[in-house]
This record gives sequence, C-alpha cells and structure tokens, in this order.
Amino acid sequence: MSDSRLAKILKSGQFAFTGELGPPRGSNVGAVREKAKPLIGMVDSVNITDNQTAMVRMSSWAAALIAIQEGLEPNYQMVCRDRNRLAMQADVLGAYAHGIVNMLCLSGDHQQFGDHPNAKGVYDIDSIQLIDMVRKMRDEGLFLGGAKIDEPPQMFIGAAANPFAEPFEWRVHRLAKKIEAGADFIQTQCIYNMDKMRAWVRQANDMGLTEKVYILAGVTPMKSLGMARYMKAKVPGMDVPDEIIKRLQGVDKKKQADEGIKIACEQIEEFKEMQGVAGVHLMAIEWEHRVPEIAELAGVLPRPEV
Repeated sequence: MSDSRLAKILKSGQFAFTGELGPPRGSNVGAVREKAKPLIGMVDSVNITDNQTAMVRMSSWAAALIAIQEGLEPNYQMVCRDRNRLAMQADVLGAYAHGIVNMLCLSGDHQQFGDHPNAKGVYDIDSIQLIDMVRKMRDEGLFLGGAKIDEPPQMFIGAAANPFAEPFEWRVHRLAKKIEAGADFIQTQCIYNMDKMRAWVRQANDMGLTEKVYILAGVTPMKSLGMARYMKAKVPGMDVPDEIIKRLQGVDKKKQADEGIKIACEQIEEFKEMQGVAGVHLMAIEWEHRVPEIAELAGVLPRPEV
C-alpha cells in the first residue's frame, strides 16, 4: 500500500491540516456520516477517537471505515487503557486490511474520569511501547512475541505530546523517546499557552528532533468563556493563560465563540511560520460543522493535491 495522504503532505514539506471526529455513543452510522460531511476536502486526515474521555463510544476502527466510505482519510486512534497486546496487534492488522493507514498511539484517559470508573485498566503496554510494537510490525514484519507476519501493516505512526505538563524541562525528552520508538508524526495537546509552546519547539529544534519527526500543533477553538474557565480549572494537563480568559471576558456572550475562532486562527497563522511545526491538528470538539469556516479564515484552503 502506498503512503497515506497525510504522509505525502508532510513528506513534501506542505503544511498539514488535520481534523477530528468523535464517534457516537451508539451504533448510529448516520451520526458519523453527518459529522464527516463538513470535513470532506477540508482536512488531510481526520482523527477517529477511541473511547475519548473514557466514555463508551462506537469503536475507532468501525467509525474509521465509515469515514473512508465518506471520502475521508482516517487517523485511527488506539489507547493502551482497554486492550492487551494480543488485541492491539489483531486490531492493527484488521484496520490495515480495511485500508486504514494512519494510526495514533495513546495512553488513554484514565477510566475513573469516564462512565465506567470501576472498569479495569489494562495498560499491558504503555504508549511508547505501543509505538515501538507497531513500528516492529511494520518495519521488521514481526509480532511483539517474535513470530513473523505474513503481510506487515504499513502504518504511518503517530503519537501525542503535551508540551505543558510538569516538569516542563522533561517534556522534550519524552518526545525524543517517542521518536526513538518509531513515531513518524506528533500531534500535541490543545495549545493556549503560546509562550510555552514556542519554548518547547525551540528545545525540539535545538535537539534536532524536528528533523526526525513531523509536529502538528493542536488547536481547539474556545466556544465560550465557560469552556475556557472549565479547561483551565478542571482538565488535567491543560494550560489556559489568564490572557485568554480576559480576552473572552471582553466580548459579548453571543460573540465569544467567534472570538474563540479568531484566537485559533491567529495561532494557526503563527504555526505556519514557526520553524519545526509541520502542520496543525484542529480539534473542533463537537463543532465539525464549523471546520470549513475555520479552515477558510485560517488560510489553509484549498488543500493541496498529492
């Protein structure tokens, strides 16, 4: 199988623009198709989340197949929380057999934050080991147990990074470990603290890491002042500076969503020029219908042919 569209965009040096689609909390195929429609032609790939926030949803690989039917290229997410290495390797083979060629390897939100807090967390392997396992399957044609694979899955391997967690000085070294394990591209946590993001990217540039991996900066438009306050106070690993809160306080409640989009577009404009950043991952949470508007305002359209 040839390179994915996302891989071609990144390898050609063009600025990538990816999106996100959260599967429904049921088996409604129409809900996936409805969310997919506004993303067609707008993004190079779309993340299909895997039981995000530890809430039960349609499986990532199943929603990814529906996305393919709609003309989107999925980025299939897999978390370590829910499966052991047998199930993970089986799902990678099955996903690739059905035409899924991008994959994001994640730890997963802890189950205590979701709707099944008493569920057993599997965590048979961690996210770095998952990256290494998929790389081994692809490049060496071997299962983790050492047996040969008759047709290795040629996944374009992604990982996540949080430039804002403490200790900050250690974050770039964790990035280095994921690159060493085999990550081809990185998508970051939602970015609001641009000063810390600039510092993290500078560190990655200085260590030569951005020459080994493609970094996509995570952008999530604030929908309201309430959302900003909640993310600042309640979401682990999130860094929302007071200046964002003050900026949203300064506009009418009905216009806060538009201001949130304006902030996101300003970020995207800066990321286009930032050395070491290869693209943007837009996480417009339950706001897929506004992605075309954001893409237009951010000047990332039309998407290039590859």
